Amino acid sequence: MAGYNRIVLMGNLTRDPQLSYTPANVAVCKFGIATNRTWKDRDGNSREEVCFVDCTLFGRSGEVFNQYMSKGRQVLVEGRLRLDQWTTPEGQKRSKHEVFVENFTFVGGRGEGSGPGTEATAAGVAPAVVPPAPGPGNDEPPPPTDDGIPF
Repeated sequence: MAGYNRIVLMGNLTRDPQLSYTPANVAVCKFGIATNRTWKDRDGNSREEVCFVDCTLFGRSGEVFNQYMSKGRQVLVEGRLRLDQWTTPEGQKRSKHEVFVENFTFVGGRGEGSGPGTEATAAGVAPAVVPPAPGPGNDEPPPPTDDGIPF
């Protein structure tokens, strides 16, 4: 049976990214994200749940991420989920989920670092395509009206 492992998260960094290199000189950037969910319970009280997720990013995009991101900044990440399992020296079994990031998008204004819509992939960094805003000074023709539709 075929499987599908894809996760998309948007949240704030819980700590500054930590950049290191493997013996083969491949960049490894580790960071954490906190995602929030707010809802109202049966009594109408506002409730909040926070989920903390560890993330790892490899290669040139890890170096770029480390350069522009810091604790508290907002980011959207996409990747695959992996479960790590190990046994402590005391004999206790432990496990944790980790996201291996394949794509990310910086979220937030320029005052917070990089501009919105900057996207990176594991293959490299490329600006996201942002369509121009409609309005005066835009050379695009206006949308068709009902008069121009032949039926």
